[in-house]
Amino acid sequence: MSDDGSLDDLFGGGYEAPAEEAAPVEKKRRSRIPRLIGEAAVIALTTVVITAGLRAGGVSIPLLLLVSALVGLRLVVWAASAVAPPPAPKLRSKIGRTSKSSADSLRTSVKRWERNLEQAHSDPDLYARNVLPVLAELTDERLRLRHGITRDSDPRRARELLGEPLWTALDAPGRNGLRARDVDTLLDALERL
Repeated sequence: MSDDGSLDDLFGGGYEAPAEEAAPVEKKRRSRIPRLIGEAAVIALTTVVITAGLRAGGVSIPLLLLVSALVGLRLVVWAASAVAPPPAPKLRSKIGRTSKSSADSLRTSVKRWERNLEQAHSDPDLYARNVLPVLAELTDERLRLRHGITRDSDPRRARELLGEPLWTALDAPGRNGLRARDVDTLLDALERL
């Protein structure tokens, strides 16, 4: 490739096929006749069934009206299928299996949090890294929404509202891991805000 080549040359815009490759490949077009025969058969069969059902009920309808209604309905169905979007691709989850619904992903998230919380009871560092930041964010958000403050903006008022146990748990993250009933107590204090 020469130094004065353009990007079109690089990416194939200036590529010309040799004479034997230049002939376009023709696709065989399928005949429409079998499809039209099939559509006519469906309309004829449907006409017979509807006419028999109506006559059994003592109702008569002009045959031309029924056939034209069925042809019109078939055209509407054909037009709707012609403009229908392509089917959505099937996504695969990170685990390698297909996700069947959003409930599965919610269940996976909940199980992950349960696992983190179970491990946090035995590992104080994991508790300090995973549970306390989320609890602190929830606390600040609750204080902001209900009282218009955060722990940083008005620490004295926040300490009064939170109570000593919750304030201490959030203020001293190096504290040893809490037991389940301690976390329940802190969450109750958070809910009372």
